[in-house]
Amino acid sequence: MGTKHLRRMDLIFTRDDDYKNLVKDILSRKNEDIINEMMESGLKGRGGAGFPTGLKWKLTSEKPEATKYIICNADEGEPGTFKDREILTQVPYKVLTGMAACAKVIGAKEGFIYLRGEYHFLVDLLSKAIDEFHQICKVNSFDFNVYIFLGSGAYICGEESALMESMEGKRGEPRNKPPFPTDLGYLNKPTVVNNVETLAHAFTILKLGAKDFHDLGVQDSHGSKLFSVSGDTPIPGIYELELGMSVQDFADDFGDGDCKAVQVGGASGFLVPRKRFKETSIGYQGKLKGISLPTGGSMMLFNSSRSMYNVLSNYLDFFQEESCGQCTPCRVGCQQLVKGIEQVKRGEKPAAYLDVLLKLTDTMKVTAKCGLGQSVANSFQSIVENFKEEMIY
Repeated sequence: MGTKHLRRMDLIFTRDDDYKNLVKDILSRKNEDIINEMMESGLKGRGGAGFPTGLKWKLTSEKPEATKYIICNADEGEPGTFKDREILTQVPYKVLTGMAACAKVIGAKEGFIYLRGEYHFLVDLLSKAIDEFHQICKVNSFDFNVYIFLGSGAYICGEESALMESMEGKRGEPRNKPPFPTDLGYLNKPTVVNNVETLAHAFTILKLGAKDFHDLGVQDSHGSKLFSVSGDTPIPGIYELELGMSVQDFADDFGDGDCKAVQVGGASGFLVPRKRFKETSIGYQGKLKGISLPTGGSMMLFNSSRSMYNVLSNYLDFFQEESCGQCTPCRVGCQQLVKGIEQVKRGEKPAAYLDVLLKLTDTMKVTAKCGLGQSVANSFQSIVENFKEEMIY
């Protein structure tokens, strides 16, 4: 089952039975060559933040500390995202190889896979893959061990500093930044935290070379990306596509012919209405024409039968529930947004009250401590501004 217009690829899920030789080859390369390969590829973090992967490795490698760590963030909690689960199920060795490359570069002897609590069923499969990987490291005289750390189902622990707090046995709450993990991370040691898909792409880059990856996508948004497609679509599932596509092309390929909106990036992302499909691209902010939106992978399609008020209400309930409660802007802000749209819908507040709520989300953007509270504004503003009539009637 393929798409009609978008270029479909299968780099991530293509099996590579010769990966043991790739591990051996990587371990024989100079650290600076591996870093240059990663930087020249243009790979950016596939968790949604989009920080250059090669630069993160380079910054950590330059720290003088003897103890460093590499952590694979497999806390896939964003609503509508289910790609990392499949990567770990089908090609875990690609993620482990990416971790080994990073460990060699930065000088880490230990790595961790922070696995979402709901993915406990993957533990046996991953443990087997890790045992085999350890044998490969041993054969190549590479002192590096990977361990699984099982989360407890908290959405906030997808944020890298909250993730590390959790690993240290503390309450999963975001830290102040700076310092960043590359300076003071897990156990206050320099740490690289990479998403599952990011590390799998590192495998592809080190296998095929930076140029092949760099040539995919568009400027500032290089390479391919896995998309978890759900909602009102006849072909839900996971697809690997080039970055830089327009939302119009995406809707044409995956919609049901009556697509009125696409949520790019899950609940913390942006809702794009039909009138903005053509001018909006999927990628990282750069020199793309029109608007460019990043995504961790979640792509939800909504047709005309869907109430955007119900969609927004569902998102706000989720944020209110998953807020760690550490900072007032997020804790109280989420509560007030939920109450506010309910009051407007019931006619207890005038339609103009939506403008007050929009100002509240502006405040949350700049005062919330972490990405959860800051990103609430994304879905709220994009839904209210484009479907205001559905918030009222």
